[in-house]
Amino acid sequence: MALPSSDLGDGTYRNPVLDADWSDPDLLRVGDDYYLTASSFGRVPGLPLLHSRDLVNWTLVGHALQLLEPAKEFRRPRHDCGVWAPSLRHHDDRFWIFWGDPDQGIFQVNAPEIRGPWTRPHLVKQGKGLIDACPLWDDESGEAYLVHAWAKSRSGVKNRLTGHRMRPDGTGLLDEGKVIVDADRLPGWFTLEGPKLYRHDGWFWIFAPAGGVETGWQGAFRSRDFFGPYEERVVLEQGGTEVNGPHQGGWVRTQHGEDWFVHFQQRGPYGRVVHLQPMRWGPGGTSRSSEAETGGGWPVLGDEGAPVAVHKKPDLPPQPPSAPATDDDFPGGRFGRQWQWTANPQDGWATQHSADGLRLTCVRTVDAHDLRKLPNVLTQRLPGIAATVEVELSLNSEDLGARAGLAVLGDAFSWIGLQRGEGGSVQLVHRFAESGAEREREGAHPVEAPGGRARLWIEIGAGARCRFFYDVGAGRQPSGQVFAATPWRWVGALLGLFALAPVGGGHAGAASFTQFRITATP
Repeated sequence: MALPSSDLGDGTYRNPVLDADWSDPDLLRVGDDYYLTASSFGRVPGLPLLHSRDLVNWTLVGHALQLLEPAKEFRRPRHDCGVWAPSLRHHDDRFWIFWGDPDQGIFQVNAPEIRGPWTRPHLVKQGKGLIDACPLWDDESGEAYLVHAWAKSRSGVKNRLTGHRMRPDGTGLLDEGKVIVDADRLPGWFTLEGPKLYRHDGWFWIFAPAGGVETGWQGAFRSRDFFGPYEERVVLEQGGTEVNGPHQGGWVRTQHGEDWFVHFQQRGPYGRVVHLQPMRWGPGGTSRSSEAETGGGWPVLGDEGAPVAVHKKPDLPPQPPSAPATDDDFPGGRFGRQWQWTANPQDGWATQHSADGLRLTCVRTVDAHDLRKLPNVLTQRLPGIAATVEVELSLNSEDLGARAGLAVLGDAFSWIGLQRGEGGSVQLVHRFAESGAEREREGAHPVEAPGGRARLWIEIGAGARCRFFYDVGAGRQPSGQVFAATPWRWVGALLGLFALAPVGGGHAGAASFTQFRITATP
């Protein structure tokens, strides 16, 4: 099961079409099918792959990246690192994804089908601060190009786009690169990044956001030559709407000739949710350059450059309502595609068996006091709507201090679960840590849990304010104070399942989770 679709059932849809942290989206069409990918940062598997036939109803069909590389760099959580702003393309009967790792360089993977098999990551350009890479294979000239942005935190520069000629097979670059857009020369422009490169109507087009994640705008740049000079327009901004910073995404044309644009909106603890905007070509947009050429042919997004909240659906065959899956019965101990580890996984963290239920090994660690440091937390995205999360937990470990639970994980975290105590008893415990705190502390007084079992709930309310509940046999009970979910710098808060044990010798047992559910709150 999944949370409600954004399809209103009357020929219209509401934004966001993906109401969770599908950050920095890009999409394309192949035949009658639409595919979307997004940033996955330090979570594994990475590069999620979503499918739709109408741009409104989406399902998660897989991931293109099974391990982050270099693998040794991601043995421990690096929550804001890894895969930044991928670009999804189809060329030479293959799917291609390019992305920038701000600490390593620009990578690509490719596959004959969207479900794979995908190649291992190939390093196209090594260097610090190289981000938001996008290729273009130009059918008109036969040339291949690549554009990328810069992360000042690693390179010392930002607000510029660098262009390269690229080998047609995508394995490397043919020159040292040239700055093709320097936004320091454009009055009022700052933090230009996230470029998406296209060829249209005899022009090279770069769709690129600027102005920062929370309050920025969407720009469009065009030139007759890839290396410039480029003129620019602002083609989407908040205007009088409630959609802050509507920018960074991709353009797609349907099989019937309609144009659409997807982008994100930063929503604090929920991360970057995805909106769908109608798009047309005309004289619209706002020039912020005194040297800009005159004439039509510019993209106009949304409602004359402002985001739409509700709109007529694309002219495509009707589809049943759908959204990425959230619920899981863990058949045979296997978890669904919606789950990701917080670092590269190791064998044995989750074991398969003949019944339903997720069986997580109590991994021994010196970091039992801080979930943010654990690579073996199994996570999925926090829903962007009011919802109730629930799961059944049993702890099957005799080790003193072994524990398992359900967490809301971010720069601050809170969890509720079970822990093996003195004398062999099992207790229901609730702990949390504030942002910047070095270790967790009690969120409520422990309660005996007969049989080592508990039903756990988290009610997520407005502003991602979370309340915790449990049942250890005497009915549902509240636990602790309200907890406000907190994102990392670039990543929204996550829901997580975990099992751990203090440092020691031998196998520490396991925990079982069954009937995981997320239900929208009316």
